[in-house]
Amino acid sequence: MDVVRDFRDLVVWQRAMDLSVDIYRATKRFPKEERYGLTSQMRRAAVSIPSNIAEGNGRNSGSDYLRFLAIANGSLAELKTQILLSERIGYLDPSGAEKLFASANEVGWILAGLVKALQKEKGER
Repeated sequence: MDVVRDFRDLVVWQRAMDLSVDIYRATKRFPKEERYGLTSQMRRAAVSIPSNIAEGNGRNSGSDYLRFLAIANGSLAELKTQILLSERIGYLDPSGAEKLFASANEVGWILAGLVKALQKEKGER
């Protein structure tokens, strides 16, 4: 098993960063009138995911870490909803939305695995 020296070593953080970059690129093509609406919301939700993973990793408490991972998971659910909405209103084409949604799902699976491992380490269920 690889040693985690800091949050940058976490695969979930790396994938969440990739997802954030992809969201920035996708929303760059949204209508200008969405700059302070859906574009801003999606970007904030996307950035919140790796930010909370990093912040939780930097805490000295397993409980704090789990709390920040829960916040990251909430932001991920928010972002997935916004991806689906963007597709429904025609800002994202179906293939672009599917790619973003698949990346979001991958982040979610890895995040769930990290949470499970930390809970096991703490003796929780």
